Amino acid sequence: MRLPNVPPQVFTISAVAVGFILVDDATPNEQNALGNWLMLVAQYLCTSAAYGQLLQSNTQTPGSFSERRNVSTSNSNQSTEETLQMLNKMVNAMQKEIEELKRQI
Repeated sequence: MRLPNVPPQVFTISAVAVGFILVDDATPNEQNALGNWLMLVAQYLCTSAAYGQLLQSNTQTPGSFSERRNVSTSNSNQSTEETLQMLNKMVNAMQKEIEELKRQI
């Protein structure tokens, strides 16, 4: 399966749109059941991907666990900085979307 080649914002907002569509005529109990089912599917996908990444990293990184951990630690500052930048971009994008929604009301 290939995911569509769309900007991340479009990909994310499509999930919001699907959520709004699914909630439309459903009772709270139906929404809860469907939401839990979707979370289970998502958890399966995340678990499968994480384990696949683990297997891939084990085949690409030679050496003992402690050697791999030392390499990982040396890159952690850069990784943390990149994560913070990404989170800041996400917060800014959400703030823009909230402001846009407020203007539409």
